Amino acid sequence: MIVVTGATGNVGQHLVRALASAGERVTAVSRRVPAGQMPGNVEFQQADPARPESLKRCLDGADALYLLIPGDGEGLDPGAILGTARDAGVRRVVLQSSQATATRPHSPAHTRLRAFESAVRESGLQWTVLRPSGFASNAYMWAPSVRSERTVVAPFGDVALPVIDPADIAAVAAATLRGGTHAGRTYVLTGPAPISPRQQARAIGDALGAPVRFVEQSRAEARELLTRFMPEPVVESTLGILGEPTPEERRVSPAVEEILGRAPRTFTAWAADNVPAFR
Repeated sequence: MIVVTGATGNVGQHLVRALASAGERVTAVSRRVPAGQMPGNVEFQQADPARPESLKRCLDGADALYLLIPGDGEGLDPGAILGTARDAGVRRVVLQSSQATATRPHSPAHTRLRAFESAVRESGLQWTVLRPSGFASNAYMWAPSVRSERTVVAPFGDVALPVIDPADIAAVAAATLRGGTHAGRTYVLTGPAPISPRQQARAIGDALGAPVRFVEQSRAEARELLTRFMPEPVVESTLGILGEPTPEERRVSPAVEEILGRAPRTFTAWAADNVPAFR
């Protein structure tokens, strides 16, 4: 059995479906109840990683664990979570981390993820770490203004980054959870090519069949907006990546293609799949 934490999120939903379609027995774990029906060979259990004891019943009989850290990981104990998994008989853990743990080593926004990476490597379990770049699904934040005004408002309009479709992260996660050849590996996951916010707005418009206008924010305007729902350190790290990316953050990683045997999906394909969110 494979346990998937964060099962109702952007990656988790895809991962649960991918594993179920492959015939795996899956326990989907989340702090909130899923809106839709789970596949037939999937059991849902509600639990909170901040209370590792709540994970015990979810992990009973599991072989592998997909570990996704909610929020910024504040208040979570990596050792307690991994100890609970090990005591339950889990043999393999795949951690969803972030590319920024390596590219922004001094950023306080990723301190907890770095702690989880260290704990996973020292856990005594077979481990794999996935470090995805920015998500294509971050474009959902533009959905209200696209629906109401056919407008995208964002900073750094022409700074291009290789954002990744969460479905590709899930596909890689499924491969690493089901096979032992990925033990001890850390994979950076990106999309197939850098794409700027201005180009993303155009791709959303093409998917809708209607032009979408791009309006560029200043850095200060973007900061003011983001601080409404993000902690200050996360805001600063996010703006740094979006506005002044490092060469590594701009680079396309070969890992998705190497693991899946196909190129990563484009932002254009993601937009076409998610048109209803922007209508």
